[in-house]
Amino acid sequence: MKPRHLLPIALCALLVMAPGLGLAAGSLDDTGGGQAINPTAIAMFLLFVAFTLYVTWWASKSTTTSSTFYNAGGKISGAQNGLAIAGDFMSAASFLGITGLMYVGGFDGLILSLGAFGAWPILMFLFAKRVRNLGSFTFIDVISQRLDRDPIRLVTAFSTILIVIMYLIAQMVGAGKLIQLLFGLPYEVALLLVSGLVLAYVAFGGMLATTWVQIIKAGLLLTGVTLIAFLLLADSGFSFSTLLGKAVDAHPKGEAILGSGVIFDDPVQILTIQVSMLFGTVGLPHILMRLFTVPDMRQAKLSAYYASLFIGYFYIALLVLGFGSIAYVASAPEFFDAGGKLIGGSNMAAIHVATAMGGDILTGFMSAVCFATILAVVAGLTLSGAAAISHDVYAEVLKKGKPNPKTELRLTRASVLLIGLAAVLLGIAFQEENIAFIATIPMVVSASVTFPILFLSLFWSGFTTRGAMAGALVGLVSSIVLIVLGPQVWVSVLGHAQPWFPYDYPALFTMPVSMAVMVWVSKSDRSPRGEVDRDNYAQLLVRSEFGEADAEASRA
Repeated sequence: MKPRHLLPIALCALLVMAPGLGLAAGSLDDTGGGQAINPTAIAMFLLFVAFTLYVTWWASKSTTTSSTFYNAGGKISGAQNGLAIAGDFMSAASFLGITGLMYVGGFDGLILSLGAFGAWPILMFLFAKRVRNLGSFTFIDVISQRLDRDPIRLVTAFSTILIVIMYLIAQMVGAGKLIQLLFGLPYEVALLLVSGLVLAYVAFGGMLATTWVQIIKAGLLLTGVTLIAFLLLADSGFSFSTLLGKAVDAHPKGEAILGSGVIFDDPVQILTIQVSMLFGTVGLPHILMRLFTVPDMRQAKLSAYYASLFIGYFYIALLVLGFGSIAYVASAPEFFDAGGKLIGGSNMAAIHVATAMGGDILTGFMSAVCFATILAVVAGLTLSGAAAISHDVYAEVLKKGKPNPKTELRLTRASVLLIGLAAVLLGIAFQEENIAFIATIPMVVSASVTFPILFLSLFWSGFTTRGAMAGALVGLVSSIVLIVLGPQVWVSVLGHAQPWFPYDYPALFTMPVSMAVMVWVSKSDRSPRGEVDRDNYAQLLVRSEFGEADAEASRA
């Protein structure tokens, strides 16, 4: 049976399961295990899942080659891709996590979003043109144009898989909490449900299905946050200052939430978060991979331009939602359990404010949209990780660029399954953590490994393979060690009293060290391979500026 024939079966199975899911939720509610079941939310959720499975079935009919699987055949327009990139980035960490952080600490919750937004102009003006002209499927294609292909592909593929798995944790925690809240299902069962759906999207539909799921999800999410922000402002006489006054009255910290220091009181902590978000976002493999889905360099730049517009608007809307969640949720007893804790934790503040402003219908819509957000991001991440294994390691390293196409596709689908399993297990381990915090951790690795290699490959003629390998190793090891020794893992997860390293996100320290090692080792490299790497820069520069076809004409 062909993979695309399994999708209608999966859809039918989901619809058959729906009554059972409702019964499971109802049984928990009858024993006081959760809040009242929302049939509207469940119906909208099932409707969205059914529709996206249909999109995946449609895409699977065109996903028959490596090219269509990895980059949708390079036929996505700049506007479509920009919306898809926005859909990729406007994740559960942004919508649920940042709103939840603002619910807890007011203005401090915005700190994570400021650095991330600053990354998009850098991507548009510095990287989009050269990356699109040089690559085929992944950003690793770009750097291997110049450096020794086998070792550099192996080290960057490993870092890609690590970044993908860590980034998946935040999405899986958000998905588990949402399904737990919506259906009353056990958290672990919710994670398995999410993993199964993502497996269907990616394994069968590839990048084409993932792109359209992201486009649909981005449109719905922007519509939802706009509606909630409008209702919040309308209830406050369209006065943002009135909304802030309500939030100040409802929050235990009072006026302190309008300034910094409630969550982050250390300037160095704030700076290292900004560095992590800014440079980490630019180096995210699944974001860079989207630059290869468009037909040319101009559309790649347009992709980053439209993504900047959509994401900027989204963060402005979150400013209203964050303070609105304080004003309308913090003082409403119906959103708290018998022990006085917010149902679902601070991560669910965005869903609760939707309930406060629009009742069951808006809650149902935003729950379905939020779930769509998670599925789309998880699908993009999973595809990026699977491509690193099947394309960069198997096809390019083991098979020297001449793989068996059918074997490559089978390996990709197997890789999707393994990555999904790892995400479920880690999602269980990190279920009590704020997802905005968790999502920043892979940014540190991205800023310390991916960004330095990509930047120096494209903009420094003296860069060599030895320098890249040494710096990547230092950046990777130092990032992981300092993250584990920091408060977020050493204290919150492992249960120790004090952290060995005082900051959650050490990119402020690890990124400069990584780049310094790359520069120093490259300058010291007198090997024959180093000379080849330096000589390759001139040809790389021509291809990156004009594309492969124009580069060939120039050489002729």
